[in-house]
Amino acid sequence: MPNTPLFPLNKALFPAGVLHLRIFEVRYLDMIRTCLAERRSFGVVALLRGNEVRTPEGQEVFAGIGTMARIDYSDATAPGLIRLRCVGTTRFRVRASWQGRFGLWMGDLDPIGNDPVNDIPPPLQASADALGQFIAELQRQGVAPSAMPVLPPFRLDEAGWVADRWCELLPLAAEDATRLLAVADPVTRLCEIQSLLAQHGLLALRP
Repeated sequence: MPNTPLFPLNKALFPAGVLHLRIFEVRYLDMIRTCLAERRSFGVVALLRGNEVRTPEGQEVFAGIGTMARIDYSDATAPGLIRLRCVGTTRFRVRASWQGRFGLWMGDLDPIGNDPVNDIPPPLQASADALGQFIAELQRQGVAPSAMPVLPPFRLDEAGWVADRWCELLPLAAEDATRLLAVADPVTRLCEIQSLLAQHGLLALRP
């Protein structure tokens, strides 16, 4: 994937994840308008150092692995402001990167294959149960589907999908989220997530 625009953020995006953005920097307004006109996706990479908003003295350092973001909804409600809802698609590794127009990061990317579809082993079922209860509670509260932090279809029987949703929901440091994004085996990723859920006391949820 040559010449792909990159968006460094303080969080990682995972495949099938949802990302809500408010775009106001010139470099990203230009990027999003181009993506919308050409129906292109852009790459999201986690910031390891620097700020999301560009500063004269700052320099972004971002992870070498990320996820493509497809624009699912856009709303230009005010001049110089675009609201977006994006969906994560495929993972990638950054082979080369450079700054282009307005300081926008660009990259040559190598795609990473999708997770295999693995059932959830019985010892890890508690992670899926807790996620299901979390989704059900949001629905009971009347959270609009467009505002949900997890998008349907809810694949609560797939190890990779459950692990990825928790990776986005938990308050992980960018380095930890990026490391989990790079884990090739979804069951291994879910095993690590279940340990984190236990540490946060999130496995005792009840409907």
